[in-house]
Amino acid sequence: MTRSLLQLQHFYLQLIEINNISCIHALRWILLMSDSFSYHSIPEITVEELGHRLQAGSETLQLVDVREPQEVEIAEVEGFINLPLSEFNQWSDQIHSHLDLEKETLVMCHHGMRSAQMCYWLMRQGFTNVKNIRGGIDAYSVLVDPDIPRY
Repeated sequence: MTRSLLQLQHFYLQLIEINNISCIHALRWILLMSDSFSYHSIPEITVEELGHRLQAGSETLQLVDVREPQEVEIAEVEGFINLPLSEFNQWSDQIHSHLDLEKETLVMCHHGMRSAQMCYWLMRQGFTNVKNIRGGIDAYSVLVDPDIPRY
């Protein structure tokens, strides 16, 4: 990343702190402006594979949903902890107490974009086995469990 880009990111983060700008917008901006960020570099799991793993009762999984609480009220998959990206500043500094660095961590959102951003951030924090759930809860509802409402 160039020095000027790092300076812009630092400036933007200061604006967030001063003006309480939404952290979700800041995180998206920082990730998308990063030279090393690519959605293609994030490991993925299909919703069908997720469905099989949940049916098998795999207790070694960490399941994270980064959608907003009101989205989770509409549609949810049991077993996921909710860490909304908009509340990033409230939970990010405690992520190592919420999640195990070594456990397989599957991350979900509505369609897979926010969860990819979260996967990238988790990998930057030292998490070694992180996967984005391709297609998010919308694909899960269509392909695995039609009882989960779509929105």
